[in-house]
Amino acid sequence: MPSQRTLLPRSAPAASGMSSRSIAALLDRLEARSIECHSIMVVHRGHVVAEGWWAPYSAERPHLLYSLTKSFTSVAVGLAIADGLLSLDDRVVDVLPDHVPADVSEQGRRLTVHHLLSMTTGHRTDSLDEAWRLEPGDLVKGFLRVPFPEPEGTRHAYDNPTTFVLARMVERVTGRGLPELLDERLFAPMGVDHAEWDRVASGAAFAFHGLHLTTEAVAAFGELLLRGGLWGGRRLVPREWVELATRRHIDTLPFEDGSENADYLRGYGYQFWMSRHGYHGDGSFGQLCVVVPSHDLVVALTGAHTQAQEVLDAIWECLLPGTDHAGSTRDDEILAERLRRLAFAPVPGSAAPGRSVRVRLDASAEGSALPDGTTVTVDPVDGGWILRFGSFLDVEAGHGEWREGSPLGRPVVAAGAWQGDTFVAELYVITTPHRVRLVVDAGAGTAVAVWNLVPRTGPDLVVHLRSPLMTRPDVA
Repeated sequence: MPSQRTLLPRSAPAASGMSSRSIAALLDRLEARSIECHSIMVVHRGHVVAEGWWAPYSAERPHLLYSLTKSFTSVAVGLAIADGLLSLDDRVVDVLPDHVPADVSEQGRRLTVHHLLSMTTGHRTDSLDEAWRLEPGDLVKGFLRVPFPEPEGTRHAYDNPTTFVLARMVERVTGRGLPELLDERLFAPMGVDHAEWDRVASGAAFAFHGLHLTTEAVAAFGELLLRGGLWGGRRLVPREWVELATRRHIDTLPFEDGSENADYLRGYGYQFWMSRHGYHGDGSFGQLCVVVPSHDLVVALTGAHTQAQEVLDAIWECLLPGTDHAGSTRDDEILAERLRRLAFAPVPGSAAPGRSVRVRLDASAEGSALPDGTTVTVDPVDGGWILRFGSFLDVEAGHGEWREGSPLGRPVVAAGAWQGDTFVAELYVITTPHRVRLVVDAGAGTAVAVWNLVPRTGPDLVVHLRSPLMTRPDVA
C-alpha cells in the first residue's frame, strides 16, 4: 500500500464553524437508508473536519472511482487548451485522422472538443457497446461509426466513448499519455503519488473510468476546483477552465427508468454534473466528489450502492444546515469517536479448526464471479483458511479478522466462518467497490460465489485481481 500523505489541513468541526451534529445526521441518514459507504471526507473552509473509513477500507487505500474519472480527464483537456495545443472548436477528424472510418458521416466530421466534453454529439444513448462491436480494436473509430440520430449540440446523452476520444486527442497533441500528463501537471504538485489507472487491452487508459485514488486525493481535487485551480498558492489549472467546465452547457434528460433524480436534471458541464447546490463528479456505485462553493464545502465519498441521489439529498438536507452553526467540543469528540469505529463486521460463525471441504462451484446464480464447475477448497490455517479456486487462485481468509493478500497483483481482503454445515466468506477487492460472497454447502458439495455489485468491466473475479486491470468493458 502507498504511504499515507496528508494533502489537506485538519480542523475540528467547531473550529471551522460547522456543526458535528449535522455530520452525524448525515451518517444517520446513510445508515437508515442502508446506503453502503466505504469512506467519507468533509472539507469545510479548506480544512478536513470529518473523515472516516468503514474497515477493512482505510485511509491509505486507493479506491476505484469509475466515472468520476471523467472529471479528471476534463482537467487534462483544459490543460491542453491552456497550452495552446487544443481548442474547443478542434474536430476529432482533424486531430485523430488515422482513427476516422472511410465512411464517416458528415456529422461525424463536424464533431468538436466541445461536443465531446458536453456529451452532445448526437447519440441518444451510450454508444459504448455498439462502438466496441463495430470496431473491437479502435474505440474512436467505432464511436464515429455509430449513427448520430440527433443534430450535434442539441441533446445530452451520457456517452462514455466521448471521454475516451478526448483522452486520445489530448495524448495526440501533447505527446504524453493521459496518466503521465496528469501526474506531472496535477497529481505531483498536489502531493498525490498513488494514482493508478485501469486500461483497455491496447494499454491506453480508459479515461472515462478506471482511475484509483484515495478519498483524500478526491477531496483535494474538489478543493482545488473550489479554489479556482489554485493549490498552495500555485496555479495548477486555469481559473477560466474550472469555471467553464463546472457550469451548465446543456440540459439533461430524465433517466429512462423513471427514477427520481433531481440533481441529475440540473444540466451537464464539461464532464461534470450540475447540482441543486454547486456541482459534482460522479462514478458508478457511489463514488462522489461534491463541490458546494456557496457553503465553502467539499464532500468526497466512496461506496458500493446505486443510491447516489439519496446521498445528495442527505448532503443537502443534513449537512448544509450545519455549515454555519458551530457545535460544541463535546459534540466534536462524539463524532470523532464514531468515525473511528466505522467498520463492516467480519463474517459471524465458528472457526471449526481442522475442518476441510472440497466442492464444485455452481455458476447459475446471478452475478457469479467464477466459472461453473470450478473446484473450491476450504483448508484451515492458523486463525483462518486458505480458499483455493481451481489451480488459478488462492485467497487467505481470517476468522474474526480481515486478512490481506495480493495473489494476482491487486489486494484482496477476506474473512470467513462456519455457520453449521455452511462456510461463508466475504472477499473484498479492496481497491474497488466490489466484493464476492462465497457460500460453501458442505453437505451438498456445492458452492456459489456472487458479486455484491457486478463490476462494469465484467464478472470474472480473476480479471479484477490483476493490476493494472486491462480489459474491454462489457457494459457501459
